[in-house]
Amino acid sequence: MRRKINNVISVLYTIIRVLIFKIILSNSFSSGIIERISPNVVLEFNKGSTVLLGKKIRVHSGSKIKTRKGARLIIGDNVKINYNCIIVCQDSISIGSGTEFGPSVYLYDHDHDYRKGLSSNSNDETFKRAPIKIGEKCWIGANTVILRGTELGDNCVVGAGCVLNGKYESNSVIVQKRNTVVL
Repeated sequence: MRRKINNVISVLYTIIRVLIFKIILSNSFSSGIIERISPNVVLEFNKGSTVLLGKKIRVHSGSKIKTRKGARLIIGDNVKINYNCIIVCQDSISIGSGTEFGPSVYLYDHDHDYRKGLSSNSNDETFKRAPIKIGEKCWIGANTVILRGTELGDNCVVGAGCVLNGKYESNSVIVQKRNTVVL
């Protein structure tokens, strides 16, 4: 019974949040009927960014989804984002329909340009940017980090704990082997 009550609260809260974003971002925000975004999800869509959300998206507790001015975030239909995932978009991130994230998956389409030094106020000159494109029906395992410039084709499976940068063909199974050494 408690679970049903929590689901109803999440759905109502999602409807209110989506309506507020539609009002604030107007033509820069669109969404289908969203299944559920937990009240414990941080959504921060800056003005000047474009956010397109598909139908039946589910985002679990502890996740953060942020866009910056000039960024473009597209999330397709039936995308499931598990607990504690982080998506930060300064350039462009596209997630294909039917894709599912395990817990604690991170997507960053930018990183610091350490050659220009660290700045106390993070301005545009201190970041390198490149789009991230994730195809349809991909499975991204827990604790995966997807970096700027990464492209995953459709139907890819990414093993837990991977750090991805580059292009991966459709239907790829991606794992990164590690050796455990006990001394």
